[in-house]
Amino acid sequence: MLARVKSGALMGVDAVVVEVEVDMSLGMPFFNVVGLPEGAVRESKVRVISALKNGGFVLPQKRITVNLAPADLKKEGATFELPIALGVLAAAGLIDLEPLQGYLFGGELALDGALKPIRGVLPLALAARDGGFKGVMVPSANAGEAALVDRIEVLPVDTISQAVMHFTGEERITPYDRARPHLCPTVDLNAVDMSEVRGQEDIKDALEMAAAGGHNVLLCGPPGSGKTMLARRLPGILPRMTFQEELEVTRIYSVLGLLAEGQALIKERPFRAPHHTISDAGLVGGGPQTRPGELSMAHRGLLFLDELPEFRRHVLEVLRQPLEEGVVRLARANQHVTYPCQVMLMAAMNPCPCGFFNVGDRPCTCGQTKVNDYFTRISGPLLDRLDVSMQTRPVDVKVLSARLQEKPSSFFRERVEAARAVQAQRFREDPGIYCNAQMGPRLLQLHARPLPSALRMLEHSVRAFKFSARAHDRILKMARTRADLQGHAEITEEDMTFSVGCRVLDRDGWLAGARSQAPVKPLPPRVRIDGKPARE
Repeated sequence: MLARVKSGALMGVDAVVVEVEVDMSLGMPFFNVVGLPEGAVRESKVRVISALKNGGFVLPQKRITVNLAPADLKKEGATFELPIALGVLAAAGLIDLEPLQGYLFGGELALDGALKPIRGVLPLALAARDGGFKGVMVPSANAGEAALVDRIEVLPVDTISQAVMHFTGEERITPYDRARPHLCPTVDLNAVDMSEVRGQEDIKDALEMAAAGGHNVLLCGPPGSGKTMLARRLPGILPRMTFQEELEVTRIYSVLGLLAEGQALIKERPFRAPHHTISDAGLVGGGPQTRPGELSMAHRGLLFLDELPEFRRHVLEVLRQPLEEGVVRLARANQHVTYPCQVMLMAAMNPCPCGFFNVGDRPCTCGQTKVNDYFTRISGPLLDRLDVSMQTRPVDVKVLSARLQEKPSSFFRERVEAARAVQAQRFREDPGIYCNAQMGPRLLQLHARPLPSALRMLEHSVRAFKFSARAHDRILKMARTRADLQGHAEITEEDMTFSVGCRVLDRDGWLAGARSQAPVKPLPPRVRIDGKPARE
């Protein structure tokens, strides 16, 4: 007898409907799974047989063939064990096939027949809704996650026996109650606060603008000047996510299996800070199993790259297209996947290997050649995509010891959320656009209209600093954000001046200015122990 049950396979961050075909025929007892299954799927036949036997089901001694269609799509994970078990029972005539239609099934079986949680339940539920299915049957631990999707029925199940009794009518399963509160780990936004940062007022203002418009940031300064401290506090001033953004982020973490136990929804913006030894696959995704990388894990949040020049050159270069388009497109031999990556990038670096180039009274021991080589590890196209690029300065000891009341994160967050509300109203007719940094040429021309004096200021700056066309557009976007923060309907000269001033680290201009202000002091000659000059 032939039975067909529906499930789903992950492809990127989406689920593709898979038909689980189970054929039971006369012949030598044998259990075979075909349809491009990977290791965990091939092993599922052993768990399915043991789970059914320990659940009290007696199967006929026949040949069982399971086909996962479409056959050219790679199947991974333990999602298919519940649908395979139900398909085997239906093919054996132990349950009726008709009630199984209209549902997508997913779940991992323990040897005693219990259902274990799986990853990728949210994409499975979305595929059920979009495919017109009545609902999904998933492990109870994943039911809250599936219930985030509306217009479908979610059946939480604990054992294979419970699932069978539901479809035979012996004991109906109550659909998951969406009114139940979602368990989310509490995040203490006051654990790190912007008020703990002394001085650096110009940097704080620039970060406020970056958070309000979703602009990328690069901070360059000597060790101990507060770069990492500021980056760690930036998530605390970002606006709260909308429900749609929360769903997008949760879907990625569901695919990766990184949701905490019992957690259904991620409500705080992600903050990812990978080490500089990360590979390109680890950063943008890919690898043997083609999984999302750190860039996608920071979707709708903040990706922090500390010690930017220490990252390998080819790793940084793969960021260029995703930062521009907001998606990662990976082409492999057997599939093409797309991962979302609408991120705010923040990077930090020292101005040279020793860290004290152009600091003032602190001498730099690197030499001009090393300074140039260090800074040019960041390519021009990548630097061009960093809207805010500013230099941090050492904080005076009097400022550090003074008991001044600095502005807290809540102050900046209120202003940022007010500016984002203005942008939400502005882009209400443009789905997928959440902030000024996402504006394309059409929206830029429509919404970023500077006053004549501001336009003259922009034109003069582009000529003087030799900004590219991309830099020209990004300055316009920042000026629009600055105007939103200040409550200006149009971009004023003050808004434009502030935005141009946030691109301090333009390569030629900054290095040339730094050379004239603080020439590099040569290294003292090396000497031997006896005091005589050493040979080079």
